[in-house]
Amino acid sequence: MKNLIVLMLLLLFVFGCNKTKDKSYVSTTEIEKVESHPGKKLMQINCYVCHSPTASHDDRIGPPMVAVKKHYLEDGMTKEQFTNDIQNWINNPTKDTAKMHGAVKRFGVMPKQVFPEETIKQISDYMFDYDIEEPTWFEDHFNSKKVKQKGQGLGKKKGNHKQQEQANAEDLTDGKRGLNYALTTKAVLGRNLMGILQKKGTIEALTFCNTKAYPLTDSMATVHNATIKRVTDKPRNPDNIANSEELIYIEKFKERVFNEDEIDPIVIQLNDKVQFYYPIITNSMCLQCHGKPNETIKKDVLNTIAQFYPKDKAIGYEINEVRGLWSVSFEK
Repeated sequence: MKNLIVLMLLLLFVFGCNKTKDKSYVSTTEIEKVESHPGKKLMQINCYVCHSPTASHDDRIGPPMVAVKKHYLEDGMTKEQFTNDIQNWINNPTKDTAKMHGAVKRFGVMPKQVFPEETIKQISDYMFDYDIEEPTWFEDHFNSKKVKQKGQGLGKKKGNHKQQEQANAEDLTDGKRGLNYALTTKAVLGRNLMGILQKKGTIEALTFCNTKAYPLTDSMATVHNATIKRVTDKPRNPDNIANSEELIYIEKFKERVFNEDEIDPIVIQLNDKVQFYYPIITNSMCLQCHGKPNETIKKDVLNTIAQFYPKDKAIGYEINEVRGLWSVSFEK
């Protein structure tokens, strides 16, 4: 009898373990399907410049893509309906057609951009079928919004995002610290540039870059107590020309992008200092000023570029090319 009880307990344990494995197990094939889905790469190239999953809550240009999915994907919705809704917004982004009213209030209406229909279809397909990378702060933020919508007060939680990010910043590795400096600077430049593009158009955006980009970058360098530069091998402003070492890393990043390798920062330890490099990669919005003349760059924009930058070399780019890099140095 005792042996029978032991045997039954053993069987229960074995089957219990098997059930647990079944719930948590993800096949290698499934992981490969996610990683190889063309929509993932297209989303990283075309969307993450504004909808980054790594930017902090307060230093963003737009909402993360996981938030877009949560607002657009409704219960019972088909993939075709989801794709059509995403496509309709991109074709006609206005305050009246927006589903993310909080994002529009904070970031403004997304500038209209032209994407191939197949690109949007692939991105939407990936968003519909798979989990999307989300910022570390997102789940708490999203849940707090739902609580607030139900009428429950959140007064005690005000400022939590900033406090948490400041606490986390103290524990960052050198690579993540450099990335934080680069991305927060990018966010400041991006918010200003996006606002001008939305309200005044490409010509005024060029004027902004000509007069305000350097002061804003320098102000962020002061905030972070670091040296922050945007450098390139094909400068528009001659002051942005990369030095010999930076040119080497630009070529390294070009090779990684061409080979579709993971793009990780390059971090170099220099005694008591850290040198950090991270690529600036083009998307469709960049091509308004950095694309091909008379194709993606309109004639009036070309004329303004020639007026501001007579020796301009920063044209001829296509989507997903290395335009230059962030060169950031700071003390350990």
